[in-house]
Amino acid sequence: MVATMPTMRAAVLVAPHRIEIEQRPIPAPGPGEVVIRVERCGICGTDLHIYNGHYSADRLPLVPGHEFAGRIASLGAGVAGLAEGQKVIADINIGCGHCFYCRRNEILSCASVEQLGIHRDGAFADYVRVPARLVIPLPDEMPFEIAALTEPLSCVVRAARRSRLQLAESVLVLGAGPIGNLHVQLARLMGAGPVIAADLDPARAALAKECGADAVVSDPAALADTVRGLTGGRGADVVIESVGSARLYGEALSLVRPGGRIAAFGLTPADAVWSVPPLDIVLREIGVQGSVAGMGEDMHTALHLLALGRIRTAPFTRVTYPLTDLDAAIRAFAGDRTAFKVQIAA
Repeated sequence: MVATMPTMRAAVLVAPHRIEIEQRPIPAPGPGEVVIRVERCGICGTDLHIYNGHYSADRLPLVPGHEFAGRIASLGAGVAGLAEGQKVIADINIGCGHCFYCRRNEILSCASVEQLGIHRDGAFADYVRVPARLVIPLPDEMPFEIAALTEPLSCVVRAARRSRLQLAESVLVLGAGPIGNLHVQLARLMGAGPVIAADLDPARAALAKECGADAVVSDPAALADTVRGLTGGRGADVVIESVGSARLYGEALSLVRPGGRIAAFGLTPADAVWSVPPLDIVLREIGVQGSVAGMGEDMHTALHLLALGRIRTAPFTRVTYPLTDLDAAIRAFAGDRTAFKVQIAA
């Protein structure tokens, strides 16, 4: 009798806008690897870009998904300090581990970097295989739906660090979607103030207010007056672009104070152009700092904040779909403004 290999479900993006649920062999961990049974995986804006064919199109077919939490199902040879059944998350950024950039926790600049769910198969599946060195244990009492928020929060943590956000600085967040909301919450937690959130959707602006924004703006015509009225006429110390709009990057430049900083976070289309007058940057001494993903210590910091209950997570965990309905879940995330965050549940 021929033994059959145990299989799992995997949601495979075979082409833009085309997801197929496949039965695949459960991956076996190689040396220094673990296999994680996925319990929750959030849908990210990057997943939407991949779904639409704007990113990682050369990697298809691909199992997306990178905001995940689960339990260790099996351990590869040489793995120590971890155990089967342990609740874990994982850093998704896989660098060489020894180059100039990896040593500085700038892993995305590593020449051989790959990201789970973006460059190699990720967590929209029953199981995912990851390097053991990137696995982070969870507190036993931490729910999977909250743990799955670690990766998106880590991106916001890194942006705050790279923008050198300081106590009592004024912050303007352009875009109050899921990530923009986390920018608002973290800025408030770090002692920034006033924290101003701007979003065309009044409901998302109102939620930002509930989550700690000192002021919210949903009328673009009122934005400049509101910002200057709350900052002594100067403009914000830090403006965070969290939408990915070349137009809003231009707005950021007009709303940051002389000597202030723009945190470039939102992913624009590849062909978008931000026309910046160099003389304005020079004479006003404006700083521009890009930041795109959390990695390394950013993940540990984000998990620590979530474990302590410092981040309001309820708005992020209300909407779930089964793995077999991933296509509908992505469409809901893209089109339903009330679906603030969507997670895939085991």
